[in-house]
Amino acid sequence: MSLLLSRDSQLRGMERAVANADKYFGRFCALLAAYTRKTARLRDKADELVRQLLDFASTEQPELRATVRDLAEDLAKVQDYRQAEVERLETKVLSPLKLYGAQIKQTRAEIKKFKRVRNHELKQLEKLEKLRQKSPSDRQMISQAETSAQRAAGDASRVTHQLEDTIDAFQEQKLRDLQKIFLDFVTIEMVFHAKAVEVYSSAYRALESYDPERDLEDFRAQMRRAHGHGDARPLGDTTRSAPLPWALPGQSAQSTTQTQRKEEEASEEDCPEEDQVEELKGRGQGPQQ
Repeated sequence: MSLLLSRDSQLRGMERAVANADKYFGRFCALLAAYTRKTARLRDKADELVRQLLDFASTEQPELRATVRDLAEDLAKVQDYRQAEVERLETKVLSPLKLYGAQIKQTRAEIKKFKRVRNHELKQLEKLEKLRQKSPSDRQMISQAETSAQRAAGDASRVTHQLEDTIDAFQEQKLRDLQKIFLDFVTIEMVFHAKAVEVYSSAYRALESYDPERDLEDFRAQMRRAHGHGDARPLGDTTRSAPLPWALPGQSAQSTTQTQRKEEEASEEDCPEEDQVEELKGRGQGPQQ
């Protein structure tokens, strides 16, 4: 009997370990999927900003036109890095998390198998005990029941060891995967922000070096000529950079971006235990749109 109680306690511990992984890995998957989608949306909005900056630059004075074009180019570079960030999050963070849905399902099937074997063992023991109480002199029936109980106990012991190995491997893999997934997440974010800071620093220096006085002189000269007040300094094209040869991420790969958006919007569908996240959203804990 003590052995049966020990197995019950062991089983409850195994079920808690699997349920805990199911609950939290599902939430991690759903929340990181939302994080990735919002990062992709930020990339799209930044692409729109780049286009507006270029349109604006074409209407302004030479010095400002060159400065704004340089700024737009730097912002576009950052969005290239952000696109790489989105792709790496999908591959190195979300994909491993999604695998846990099937893995948890398989582990729960092993636990159910163990339960069936354990219940069979309990029934055989109960049958043996009843025979001993009702027919203590029927040695043949009691002997057969003892044999069946021993066989059931052997099966339960074998399945218990198999389940122990399964749960141990599951727990070890879960811990190692959790470490790797979040190491990759942090690394991806660090790489993106390091590159973004480098580009933004360049953009900051270019903006800081811009001298509005030159464009102001050109503007005043245009106003004077418009009113017939004579010539000012000639308006040469002082653009510091030629029209940019690069293509915006949203323009150069429009069909690819549309496909990526569909995938990003569906990236949460395969997450295990998604109803847990819906429950969080209902409580106001979900990611804000």
